[in-house]
Amino acid sequence: MNETLPVKPVGSKPQLVAEKKSSLVFAEGLQEYTGTWDTAQVVHLLKRTLFGARLTDVNYFKSRTMAEAVDEILQPAPAPSTVPLNNYSVNGYTDPTGVALWQTWINTGVALADKDLNEKRIDSFKTWWLGQVLSSNRSIHEKMVVFWHNHFATDTSISSDKIKARFWYDHYLTLRQHALGNFKSMAKAITLDPAMLFFLNGDSNVKGSPNENYARELQELYTAGKGPDSHYSEDDVKAAALVLTGHTVSPTTFTYFFDAGKHDSTNKEFSSFYGNRIITGYSGPNGATEVDALLDMIFQQEEVSKHICRKIYRYFIYYKIDNDIEQTIITPLAQLLRSGNFDISPVLSVLFKSRHFYDMVYSSACVIKSPLDFVIGHCHEFNVTLPTASDNAATYAVWQALRYEAGEMQQELGSIPEVAGWYAYYQAPAFHELWVNTATYTRRNIFTDRMIADGITYNMQTIVVDPIAFADQLPSPGNPNGLIDQSLEILLRYPLSASAKEFIKRSILLSGQLQDYYWTNAWDAYKANPTDMAARDIVLTRLKSLYKYIMNLPEYHLS
Repeated sequence: MNETLPVKPVGSKPQLVAEKKSSLVFAEGLQEYTGTWDTAQVVHLLKRTLFGARLTDVNYFKSRTMAEAVDEILQPAPAPSTVPLNNYSVNGYTDPTGVALWQTWINTGVALADKDLNEKRIDSFKTWWLGQVLSSNRSIHEKMVVFWHNHFATDTSISSDKIKARFWYDHYLTLRQHALGNFKSMAKAITLDPAMLFFLNGDSNVKGSPNENYARELQELYTAGKGPDSHYSEDDVKAAALVLTGHTVSPTTFTYFFDAGKHDSTNKEFSSFYGNRIITGYSGPNGATEVDALLDMIFQQEEVSKHICRKIYRYFIYYKIDNDIEQTIITPLAQLLRSGNFDISPVLSVLFKSRHFYDMVYSSACVIKSPLDFVIGHCHEFNVTLPTASDNAATYAVWQALRYEAGEMQQELGSIPEVAGWYAYYQAPAFHELWVNTATYTRRNIFTDRMIADGITYNMQTIVVDPIAFADQLPSPGNPNGLIDQSLEILLRYPLSASAKEFIKRSILLSGQLQDYYWTNAWDAYKANPTDMAARDIVLTRLKSLYKYIMNLPEYHLS
């Protein structure tokens, strides 16, 4: 399947440099882009940084400069206006803690040892989280939450009788709080996060019997990484585990708690990778401060900043990082990250404003959409009508339907299969090509076919694409050439040939006729009398066929 997708080759060196300007802080690809700022560039920016490119957003950002557009996208979004609700007291089931249907369970029954109830609440949380992604607008915030979710990968199905649903909700809030902020602060917050403490066994990491799970992943996956210059040792894992002893979750308040009696107060010695650093051990409450010394030591290593910048690059640009990219893009971005004390937004700003990002040959239409990008982007770009926020039953039905669809395509929020993240973001050499196989490609096509046909129905709530409404928002829907060009500008990033567009026009919009006015007349007849069902059906049938054809193209899967 992967061979059929027209992913642009990147084997040759990209032409990123018009002239050398070594006096600038950022040379070559990271110089600020000063070229054309039109639909193609805006769509590229939105598809990579948001979940899809709505036509209204494209027009909005075209009226700004490139720098203004990036600055606005990087603005944090407001806090969620809702919390997860009881959507599970149905079919005879009743919440044993007394939480009524469509009331929140967030502050209720956290200590309850009812595994069945906890799993229902976790399911409610994951459905609500999908809703936050679907509700995201012109901010990168929720996409960055997903990025960090993949970085600090967790699976809510692990120990569901131990890790309370409320912990996962709080974990989401922690990711969201730091998503566009300071990575070092986030690393500490995650280290002490109750969900993570349980997930990687930090709660059972005690003196005399240290558990090394989190200490290992902290270095291997979250900070230093496995890059060519990351040479931490097995002894470093053991020493870090000792530093982290005693950090646990209170059995009474169910919040983070430092148990000084379970902390190893001896000195901890690290390898030459960390400059043979010795972290002084402390007894009593001061033992909790050792985690700060550990993070300070780790974050002094250059590989930490490079590891994070590589992950950002692979997530937003492309998976291939050759020596050219390492030297001209990753290294200076990493320097910026370190000089900014690990604030994330300045790095994203430089990357999204760079010549490299807007190089149409190298970075456009070369990434296979993730399932979330595919499903949520589809709904956003076709302006799929959603239930009113006050209709909880309908809203949760839609969220559950879309969550199920993305999950069937191998990406479900809160259910990452490996501690290293979703396979497509780290498993070389295929990376994002792993999103597509015979099963998931078929599932994608079934999803779009159903959406453009009769829609998807879940719990008596239907979501469906309205192709007439989508076409009507375009500048020239009555002109078959304009309709096709303008639709493709939004829906595809890989250009179609003139002959391909001519085939689409004649076989679909003109129904085999040769003259453009066959479509124009049909459109004008409908617009003149929208209540004429015969005229409407002619337009609707052709538009459904048009968009179904476009979405069945391999190119539709590329961002």
